[in-house]
Amino acid sequence: MSKISSVRTTDVRFPTSLELDGSDAVNVDPDYSAAYVEVSTDQGETGYGLVFDCGRGNELITAAMDSYGELLVGRDTDELVHNLGDASRRLVHDSQLRWLGPEKGVSHMACGGLVNALWDIRARREQKPLWLLLSEMSSEELISAVDFTHIRNALTPEDAAAILARGQEGKAERIAELKKDGYPAYTTTPGWLGYSDEKLVRLSQEAVEAGFGMIKLKVAGSIEDDRRRLGLAREAVGPDVRIAIDANQRWEEQEAIDWVNQLQDFQPYWIEEPTSTDDILAHAAIRKGVHPVKVATGEAVHNRIIFKQLLQAGAIDVMQIDSTRVAGVNENIANLLLAAQFDVPVCPHAGGVGLCELVQHFSFFDYAAVTGTMENRVIEFVDHLHEHFTEPVVVADGRYQAPTLPGTGAEMLRSSVERWTFSSGAGWQDVLAR
Repeated sequence: MSKISSVRTTDVRFPTSLELDGSDAVNVDPDYSAAYVEVSTDQGETGYGLVFDCGRGNELITAAMDSYGELLVGRDTDELVHNLGDASRRLVHDSQLRWLGPEKGVSHMACGGLVNALWDIRARREQKPLWLLLSEMSSEELISAVDFTHIRNALTPEDAAAILARGQEGKAERIAELKKDGYPAYTTTPGWLGYSDEKLVRLSQEAVEAGFGMIKLKVAGSIEDDRRRLGLAREAVGPDVRIAIDANQRWEEQEAIDWVNQLQDFQPYWIEEPTSTDDILAHAAIRKGVHPVKVATGEAVHNRIIFKQLLQAGAIDVMQIDSTRVAGVNENIANLLLAAQFDVPVCPHAGGVGLCELVQHFSFFDYAAVTGTMENRVIEFVDHLHEHFTEPVVVADGRYQAPTLPGTGAEMLRSSVERWTFSSGAGWQDVLAR
């Protein structure tokens, strides 16, 4: 009988603040980081997971995963990876540790990192990439993975079963299509606030040449800068390419409405995170106040319960899930089902460290087995740090290509983990010496 023998965490950070990659109105100097975890069994299996953050504090998440990991060590591996709903509840609803959230922040993300590592073991056992594993699972097993606590007034197990039943029709053909053609992407690479106007224009033009039908710009530094930068971007990409904008929660409610309306000349497609993602009523008011610009949010939403309320309140046009903000694969299955229930498209947040590698699986699964549509759906792509992964994302002609290796995509190269371990790795020693 296989048992979980160890949970090993590593604080991995990259000095992206040196070039202002990832900079926006709130995260002005991020060092993109991964709280990296390896869950191993006494039979030689290892599953990998990570939680993304912006540098300082990464050690808090690794410490939290160490604490939660004690709940897994010594447990029967088969019981965990073949009943992932119970495995998730064992972590998320631990009667003592849940006080630290509950179901939000560092503790919740730490649970997600471990849950994802267990899914990685399961997918490797079945020799499937996560998206295909999920797509070929039975509806009963998918539903058993979902925690319906506090969302039953919007989505019941029966509702979920009906959604997944509809997703069966044509599934094999859609899986074949995904393997052949991939899934549409958009790129945020041109749009960081710290970039010069010249770099913005060059990267915007390169994005269109690479086949992207949408780019995204960070906003909310100053209205004058935003109008200038949006004007340059619109001129660079032409009238037919969508431009989304992202305020990273910078504004108050009325401020968001007034600011976005001053940018309407440039036809922004959506405004992302116009205000605090906890302020559901403000999102609803902003959505009314900036129409026809859409409202998108989700990368910082704590859990399925907040997503449920955003949907119930009619507060968002686009749901953006994140692969490491919530409690792992299980909760993102719930989020996809909630979005399907309310007929709201999901356009995942990505970028960072490993987020593209991880979150692509959910959109592929959503198309194959949940909604069966790609209409107004795209996955974010940022060309950062993919070279550190054993299966880096492949984007061709503006489309994510289907992952093929078994697992969730979270495994990093051992050389990268060792070089960028904070602050003892050779990469950091070089940076600190300079």
